[in-house]
Amino acid sequence: MSQNLVISNQSLMSYMPMPTGSLEQYIHAAMSIPVLTAEEEHSLATRLREDDDLDAARQLVMSHLRFVVRIARGYSGYGLALGDLVQEGNIGLMKAVKRFDPTRGVRLVSFAVHWIRAEMHEFILRNWRIVKVATTKAQRKLFFNLRGKKQRLGWMNQEEINAVAADLGVKPETVVEMESRLSGHDIGFDPLGADEDDEHHYAPAAYLADPSADPAQALERDDWSDTHTGNLAEAMDELDERSRIILQQRWLSDEKATLHELADRFGVSAERIRQLEKNAIGKLKKSLLA
Repeated sequence: MSQNLVISNQSLMSYMPMPTGSLEQYIHAAMSIPVLTAEEEHSLATRLREDDDLDAARQLVMSHLRFVVRIARGYSGYGLALGDLVQEGNIGLMKAVKRFDPTRGVRLVSFAVHWIRAEMHEFILRNWRIVKVATTKAQRKLFFNLRGKKQRLGWMNQEEINAVAADLGVKPETVVEMESRLSGHDIGFDPLGADEDDEHHYAPAAYLADPSADPAQALERDDWSDTHTGNLAEAMDELDERSRIILQQRWLSDEKATLHELADRFGVSAERIRQLEKNAIGKLKKSLLA
């Protein structure tokens, strides 16, 4: 399949003359688009596969929008907007249209339903909770099947857990963990009280320790700084005047002097200044480590 189809998702969406008003108008328009016959679908899919016909792809997608709406309504119990689910399902539909092979002898809707559900599942898992509740394959399977397998409200007993685990082919421990995740709720780390200006309301962040406020550590830092500053001053005093000036001008001054500037000042070569600097630094290191 050519590069045109690889990048045709966005182009195809812009080519769909669908209403841009309310969701109800969109659904009404999608339901009013005629369903293709098997012969029409095969012809369009062949044009798309052999000739990269974008108009054929548009007709295939448009005629199946009603199925996306029906599938999306089945996920209304997850508390997410139907419009968002429809939008994600449409992406899955377009992916299915691009990959559909009419020579397989199956209808597009049978092939596309898996792509549509996959996009909706991924969207639900990303947005159902702040913290993702299902990451492994077994957890994803449980997430979308556990509520339907539960026979009553409340926590499941061990017999029910074992039955669900056997039915879905997962471990009982995984069932227990997913039931706990589904029963939990997101809690704000910094929740607001009854009155946002209530001076007696404290967020959890107010109880976190501030390591920098430890008096013992502050005293230790100050003592370390004073000691090393004093040691550096004593080591500098042990240097000859020229070496001390070179280090001060090269490392301790806001406007650092170049080797050539110092060479002109002392009437020596720049290489000699570099050697004096290196020797002075070596003496400082020995003095500080002593």
